[in-house]
Amino acid sequence: MVSLSPSLKSRLSSPLKIGSFAVNSRVLQAPLSGVTDLVFRRLVRRYSPDSMMYTEMVQASGLCHVKHLPKIMEIDPNERPISIQLFDCRPDFLAEAARMAVAEGADTIDINMGCPVNKITKNGGGSSLLRDPQTAEAIVRTVVQAVNVPVTVKTRIGWTDEEINILEFAERLQDAGAQMLTVHARTRSQGYNGSAKWEWIGRVKEKLSIPVIANGDIFSVEAAVECLEQTGADGVMCSRATMGYPFLVGEIDYFLKTGTEKAVPTQIERLQCAREHLQALWEYKGDRGIRQARKHMTWYVKGFAGAADLRGQLCLIETVQQGLDLLDGAIAAFAELEPDTAAVADAFPLISVVA
Repeated sequence: MVSLSPSLKSRLSSPLKIGSFAVNSRVLQAPLSGVTDLVFRRLVRRYSPDSMMYTEMVQASGLCHVKHLPKIMEIDPNERPISIQLFDCRPDFLAEAARMAVAEGADTIDINMGCPVNKITKNGGGSSLLRDPQTAEAIVRTVVQAVNVPVTVKTRIGWTDEEINILEFAERLQDAGAQMLTVHARTRSQGYNGSAKWEWIGRVKEKLSIPVIANGDIFSVEAAVECLEQTGADGVMCSRATMGYPFLVGEIDYFLKTGTEKAVPTQIERLQCAREHLQALWEYKGDRGIRQARKHMTWYVKGFAGAADLRGQLCLIETVQQGLDLLDGAIAAFAELEPDTAAVADAFPLISVVA
């Protein structure tokens, strides 16, 4: 049974301070490309209203050449605390994009220095900046001077196992004015494979005076607590484990605040959440939302008899009604098996993203 040590409970009892900005949660929802849009963030926030949310990462140079800001950057005025994550390798573009992000309502600006994807790194962005610490430092200094909100960075521990340079890199970012550092405890060459090397997060925490957030392999309440105990980090950031499971941030947040575990959602609750996610994506993005919803639906639908067949059908939906019908059929089937859970649909107030 998972429990909080007295020292950890004491350490996490106060708000997370990011510069002058305070966040009443030590659990953060990671920026995820193609996932953490306004619809998804609202679902996560329902279960963890105090947590910091992040937009999908936005290319700074692209922002500086458009007349209308992309939907990827859209923020609900009520969804605070919220950060907009930017990526690029040019300090001037990042500074201008940061000003635009603040004008949109961002409480902090996060700079991506950890994305391992080739199309990002080959142009000098993401984790390639681990190999160019001078540029990384210049980026932070320039953006800090450009905006009046805290500037944070998300990065990895190094390019390869032979090039783990996070300790020096982190100190340079702090000296340049970064107010928080999130460390994904894998190298760029690992991608998302192998185990996260949490020991490096602990070493970074020992070096820095700014908050350090642990990222990598935070798949459960137990993992979050173990990571915090091992590393001394100031909080955890949940990433891939929230795909198809927007409950996780709230589960961890609740446990860290109360020492009590929340009941895990039933299969009907998960399918009902999937249904709402699908409906909201269609309302928000139309047919494009239906196409994007297909991957979300496959993440929700797993762990029960017949899940593979249902996933296969949801991958092919062309209309919102097709998806709703499939999910309603699955919900009805579970309700017959567990009649007492049938009323769970009434427990979910629908979110709306229509202006």
